[in-house]
Amino acid sequence: MASTEQTGTAQAAGTDLEALIDSCIASADTRFEDWDALGFQADKGGDRFKRAQIRYIGSGATGNHDTDNRIIKADHFTFSNMRLPAGAVGPEHTHHDVEEVFYVLEGELEVAVHDVEDGHRKAVRKLGYRDLIRVPAGVPRSLANVGDTDALFCVIIGTPKPQLPTYPPSSEMFGVTR
Repeated sequence: MASTEQTGTAQAAGTDLEALIDSCIASADTRFEDWDALGFQADKGGDRFKRAQIRYIGSGATGNHDTDNRIIKADHFTFSNMRLPAGAVGPEHTHHDVEEVFYVLEGELEVAVHDVEDGHRKAVRKLGYRDLIRVPAGVPRSLANVGDTDALFCVIIGTPKPQLPTYPPSSEMFGVTR
């Protein structure tokens, strides 16, 4: 027998479907590019680390955005877009608790996975339009925009509230904190 108990966004019979569908939509025209979410990295390392997060579901691993009422509550994963200017980088970092996915919508990214014990050893690949990489929990990763234009890509993190990532000794952000 099916349960009528509500959990997360699961709804019981008789739910107002108009309200339900509206609560599940995050339209592009209600999003904004948050250049401050990771601004602490650009403050420490320069414009090369400047990038914008565009949140849709949950806040990702960029901090506490619980007061942003435009974000759809994350039940099982977070989903955002990232705008990375030409020549900019996402520094080597590790999500110890969760996998992370990058899916390219525009531009060209160079992505790397780094050796856990020696972050200087790494494997690098180029990703373009509609290419994807999934990086397992505990594996250091980095990315760079190697194109001539901004790159726009989806970032999916496999939990509603990930731990803040860490920066290994081989990362340009090692020792940097919020």
